Amino acid sequence: MSVLVTGGAGYIGSHMVLDLLDAGEGAVVLDNLSTGIRRTVPSAAALVVGETGDQRLLQSVIREHAVDAVIHFAGSIVVPDSVADPLSYYHNNTCNSRSLIEACVRAGVRHFIFSSTAAVYGMPRENPVREDAELKPVSPYGASKLMTETMLADVARAHDLRYVALRYFNVAGADPKGRSGQSTPRATHLIKVACQTALGKRGHIDVFGTDYPTPDGTCVRDYIQVTDLVRAHSAALRRLRQGGPSDVLNCGYTKGYSVLEVIEAVKRVSGRDFEVRLSERRPGDPAAIVAASDRIRAALGWTPRFDDLDTIVAQALAWEQEVSRREQAS
Repeated sequence: MSVLVTGGAGYIGSHMVLDLLDAGEGAVVLDNLSTGIRRTVPSAAALVVGETGDQRLLQSVIREHAVDAVIHFAGSIVVPDSVADPLSYYHNNTCNSRSLIEACVRAGVRHFIFSSTAAVYGMPRENPVREDAELKPVSPYGASKLMTETMLADVARAHDLRYVALRYFNVAGADPKGRSGQSTPRATHLIKVACQTALGKRGHIDVFGTDYPTPDGTCVRDYIQVTDLVRAHSAALRRLRQGGPSDVLNCGYTKGYSVLEVIEAVKRVSGRDFEVRLSERRPGDPAAIVAASDRIRAALGWTPRFDDLDTIVAQALAWEQEVSRREQAS
């Protein structure tokens, strides 16, 4: 048996594949390589280049690799891009997810873990935000993910499929062993961009909005380290295989840091100063969003190992330096 990881050549997906292989699981990656990178897929994992919306391909992959579970990462993730081009987000995140879910039902795959997002909450009235808070996304990105959550809930009631939807907060850091990290071209993740700026790969970093109702006027986010995040997926898979129920869980630390606090952490850890430019707000950005994490800790027995901002920044810096070494060697 094996686990199908869609988007497994991407940032989080590649870490998931490493975690599965470390645990002795079989892993097969489905990725169209539009943003994923082929070399991030370990040789021990099978790589299939294709679309999650391709029903014939999905049926073939599930059958050939004896897939008993799917962990679905593939999708588009940039909030401002979703505002500018909503139809592509509804196609890639919602329509393709529907095809994948249907393929699982037809093939008898019973376990499904979905990469959802805190963007389903929109502008939360209270922080930390709990899983039962009002769901009111303010971007097509968040709406497209919420639609997939809704489909999963409906399908689980009608068919022999159970799922866990994990609502990510802000993912950051890199594999502590240095095997993978955030390599996506044109990535917009704050910690990666700040690390690139500290290392001279960018001339400056922009801060989008300084007039939010937060202590320093910049957005506040809950940053979760990527290895901690994929360990939550592994715990969710074990629970489903043991007969556990479908569930929806936040993935965060219940700690919030502002944009300026993150930038200061990067300067502190790197020992380098760099230019920071203050810009206007971007559409679709909530002022603050921090996870209530008691439910995932209780449901999955999940305990984070890397819930320290400086540790996360140090991992991201080390990986960025590794990326530079690889670029120079190629």
